[in-house]
Amino acid sequence: MAARSGSRCNFWLPKKKRSCANTRIESSLFCGNHSQRSDGQWLPCPIDPSHSVLQENLESHVKRCPLLKQNVALSGQVFYQKGINAGNEEEDEKIGSCYSVCTSEMKRNLVYSMSVSKFHQLVKKIEEVHGGICNDIEDSHLSPEACNIWFNKEIDRKLPFQEKHVLQQGSILGNLEKIGALKRCNQSVECSEKDEDSVPAVVEFGAGRGYLTQMLADCYGVKKVYLVERKSYKLKADRSLRQKENLVLERMRIDIEDLNLNAVESLQGVPYVAVGKHLCGPATDLSLRCCLSRQDGESPVLRGLAIATCCHHLCQWKSYINKEYIIGMGISKDEFHALTWFTSWAVDDDHGSKVPGVEGSDLIASKEEEEGDKVEDDSLSSVEEVVKKMKPMERAVLGFKCKQIIDAGRMKWVKKHGLDSKLVKYIPASISPENTLLVAGKLSPVLA
Repeated sequence: MAARSGSRCNFWLPKKKRSCANTRIESSLFCGNHSQRSDGQWLPCPIDPSHSVLQENLESHVKRCPLLKQNVALSGQVFYQKGINAGNEEEDEKIGSCYSVCTSEMKRNLVYSMSVSKFHQLVKKIEEVHGGICNDIEDSHLSPEACNIWFNKEIDRKLPFQEKHVLQQGSILGNLEKIGALKRCNQSVECSEKDEDSVPAVVEFGAGRGYLTQMLADCYGVKKVYLVERKSYKLKADRSLRQKENLVLERMRIDIEDLNLNAVESLQGVPYVAVGKHLCGPATDLSLRCCLSRQDGESPVLRGLAIATCCHHLCQWKSYINKEYIIGMGISKDEFHALTWFTSWAVDDDHGSKVPGVEGSDLIASKEEEEGDKVEDDSLSSVEEVVKKMKPMERAVLGFKCKQIIDAGRMKWVKKHGLDSKLVKYIPASISPENTLLVAGKLSPVLA
C-alpha cells in the first residue's frame, strides 16, 4: 500500500514529475534511497548507468548490482555473442565528427554548426533523394479474419486490451498473411511442420510484454515462440502463452546486438517469421542483421518479416544496415546524422494530432502547395535562426521524408538479401504517426 502523502519521501523525481512515493525514514524528509542525495556524491553505476550509486558505496555495489548477475548468466548462453549485430565503423574513418554513439545534442550541434547555404543544400538533397525512391509507399490497413477473436474481444479477459494496439498488431499480422508468410491454422485448417507453407515459429524482437506474439499464437497456430527483449517486464503474455497446449516458449533477455540467432539450438533449421512492433531506432537495423547477415545450411529458415519502425532520431551510423545506399545517394556520415535529427520533427508537439488527418503524403502535398511562398531568407545568419523561422508543417514534411529515406535503405538491404520486401503504411496516422511497416517474404521461384 502506498504511503500517505504526509509520510512520503520529499525527493523530487524530475523524469516522473512527482515526488518519490516511498515512506520517509524517521527524523528525515527522505526515504532510505534518497536520504543522502543532498550530502553525498552520486555516480552512475558503471555496470548499469540507468541508476546512480553513492560514491562511498560504489565499490561494494558493483559486486552485487542486479545487472551483474544477469550478465554473468547471459555470458554462459551459447547464443550470446557480444556485439555480433552491432555493425562496424572504421576506427580511422574521418568522414564526420560523430563516432560510436551520436547523441541528440551532438546531432543538433552538428546541424547548427553548418553554414546556412550548406543547410539549404542538404534540404534540397533530401527532397531530391526522397522524390526518387519514396513515391510508392502504399496504404495497407488490414484487419485479417484470423484475428477476429481479438477484434471482437473474444479473448481471455485477463489479457490487457487497448483497441489501438490491437488494430496495429492485427494489421502487422495481416500484412504477413497477405504476402504468404503466415498461414491461418484453426480447427478446420490443419497445419503441420511438414507443410511446405507452414511457419511453426515466431521470433519477436523488442518483444516487451509479448502481446504481438500472443495474438499471433492465438490466431495463426505457431508452435514455437521466441521473445527477445533486454528489459524485464511485469504483466507479460508469457503466462497465457505457456498455458497453450503444444506451444514452446523461450524468452531471451538479451540485447539484440548480442544475439546469435543461429546458435539457438531449438530454432536451427526451423522455418520462422520475425516480427517487431515499434522497434526503436537502431533496434530495427540490429534485428535485420540478426536475421539475414549470417545464413547457412544450419540457420533458421526466415520465411518472412514484419517490422514497424519508429524513433528514427535514435539511429546511428555504426549500426545502420545500409551505409552503401546512403553514401550512394551522396549523403555523408554527418549528413546522415542530420537526417536522423530531422526525423523528430515528424512527430513533435508542433503538429502531430493538431493537424487533421496527418499522413506523410498529405504533409508532402501541403508542403508542395506552400513552395511558391517559400523564400530563402539570406539575412538569417545561422542555421538555428533558419530552423526557428521554418513553419511547423515545413519541419514535419522534412522529418517524414527523412524517416522514409532511412526506411527505404533498410527495405533495399532486405531485398538484396533475398526477400521480396516493401514499405507500407499499415495503420492510419490518426492511430499512430509511426505507421510505416517493413514487410518481406520469400521470393517465388519465378522471381528468384
